[in-house]
Amino acid sequence: MELNYILLITGGIVAYLLGSISFSVWIGRIFHGIDVREKGSGNAGATNTIRVLGLRTGIIVLLLDTFKAWFSVQLAPLFAHGSLEVFQLINYSIALGALAVLGHVFPLYTGFRGGKGVASLVGVVIALYPYAFLAVLLWFIFVFVLTRYVSLSSITSAVLFPFLVILIFHEKSLSLVILSVFIAVFIPVTHRKNIKRLLKGEELKMSFRKNQG
Repeated sequence: MELNYILLITGGIVAYLLGSISFSVWIGRIFHGIDVREKGSGNAGATNTIRVLGLRTGIIVLLLDTFKAWFSVQLAPLFAHGSLEVFQLINYSIALGALAVLGHVFPLYTGFRGGKGVASLVGVVIALYPYAFLAVLLWFIFVFVLTRYVSLSSITSAVLFPFLVILIFHEKSLSLVILSVFIAVFIPVTHRKNIKRLLKGEELKMSFRKNQG
């Protein structure tokens, strides 16, 4: 079957637009009359949502941000429409996931001011590599319980990910290996301000109590 480039490109656009849905901003505005980007750390992600709007709302945002990226990856077979080989479909799935993450970090609907991409990347990893995700999740929980720093837990989990993929799971797909390395670089980059605060001892530890100040 011949490639339908229009359909493939449309899939990419849909993935970006799905990723651009800033649930933290929309839920904050609609149900609380608050733009979470103007409170707390100023980030449109689940962690800041928990700080500003409380644990329940933050978990809802976390799940929705994860789901939108997971769902974007699941759209790959639909838009490929049987025109791609297996390895091509994996690459296309990764591309759709990456576009969803791009939309999350630079959302079209809210002035390109989004989150840091952790939850959306989790959705991509769950869709493509669920076993590795479970291993990383255990590490995230371990670091978080010890430190109460979500940022440090996220950064170290991202850095650990390619080592798990390559050394433990012996992944043969070059595309998935590259994705794991990308994640290990991308998450620290989006958390560079957090890294500076961690080094200065100024990073906020997670509190599950709502604070709108």
